[in-house]
Amino acid sequence: MAFNSLDAQREACEAFIASQRAEGWVLVRDRYDDGGISGGTLERPALKRLVADIQEGLVDVVVVYKIDRLSRSLVDFTKLVEVFDANNVTFVSVTQSFNTTTSMGRLTLNILLSFAQFEREVIGERIRDKVAASRKRGMWMGGFVPLGYDVRERKLVVNDAEAALVRRIFQGFVEMESCTKLVQVLRAEGATTKRGRPLTKSDVYRILSNRVYLGEAVHKGTAYPGEHDAIVSQQQWDAVHAVLQVSPRVRVNRTRNTTAPLLRGLIFDSDGRAMSPSHSRGRGGQMYRYYVSQAVLKGGATERPAIARLPAGEIEAAVVAQVRALLRQPEMVVGTWRAARATASDVTEQEVLLALERIEPLWDELFPAERARIVRLLVDRVDVRAEGAAVRLRLDGLGSLVSDLAAQAPEAGRAAP
Repeated sequence: MAFNSLDAQREACEAFIASQRAEGWVLVRDRYDDGGISGGTLERPALKRLVADIQEGLVDVVVVYKIDRLSRSLVDFTKLVEVFDANNVTFVSVTQSFNTTTSMGRLTLNILLSFAQFEREVIGERIRDKVAASRKRGMWMGGFVPLGYDVRERKLVVNDAEAALVRRIFQGFVEMESCTKLVQVLRAEGATTKRGRPLTKSDVYRILSNRVYLGEAVHKGTAYPGEHDAIVSQQQWDAVHAVLQVSPRVRVNRTRNTTAPLLRGLIFDSDGRAMSPSHSRGRGGQMYRYYVSQAVLKGGATERPAIARLPAGEIEAAVVAQVRALLRQPEMVVGTWRAARATASDVTEQEVLLALERIEPLWDELFPAERARIVRLLVDRVDVRAEGAAVRLRLDGLGSLVSDLAAQAPEAGRAAP
């Protein structure tokens, strides 16, 4: 505003200081204005500067328009008066005449401050009552606009593009039962918050718990029918919260258990027969996974193979370790480069080397399903022998993976700080 109440108050104070020029009063250069900040707190930048200048002896008299302009809290004002007294500073109110050096003046000051604090509390109660009444009527009372909505004429209006993303988040969480996995998928799709920032787990959980998407207005834990349209149905909301009621650890274990076995269709026993995934449950319901020879499962073979059953976790870890070791061998770089040129003729041997080096640190961060996809892309066959497991790689699959990583490398370089 070109001219507001702060300007009017300052003019009155400056005029009063000018009238006391004969007493030696001089207006300081600094302005101690805290516009837009409540007088119910001492955490105000200009007030802190004023106190600091008083303690340094730069101010002798503090002039205000009314005493509640300095503070609306009786306790806070008492603290300020102690600072004034300790530094021999006089306090003057332009519109209220009293002398704080006498007992009557201090009584008058305390009475005025009590009314100022009462006024502040009444205003606060009136505002809170208005907000509560408005929320009960389903009205939007301002604040951060949630993803999926825009504000028009002080009302929430559905943003169709963002609403589709919100529904995608609700549906995706029900399907995946994993916020971590959902966030990874959403980031790969380029989904962002309303401010353009990549979505995080906190953002997703906040969306899934926000009843505004049901078309409701919430005030102090109580939901009321809102004036805005809903984005998700009650069935979608119930499905999401049925998943949320399950422990995150249980959901993670459930996701891992439903992931396809890493070596399904790739592992064979010493007689060349396929080994199929199997499992059993111990005490407490804990699941133990195995790879079992078809000779054992079908029972038709006259002789059991040397290795008929393997713990799934151990053989999978051994195969992955071999794959990671093979990727570091020089001859593998050359073979992969030749295979990669079949799909990307411009890829260089150095790019292949860098891409293979990138696989190593990324492996531990991948989800089980993504690890299984990469293993199936890279491994052609695993033959189990008494002396160990022989892993045969697919250079064509490795070349395809390297081509993808090499294409992503320039983007990663540009994003680095």
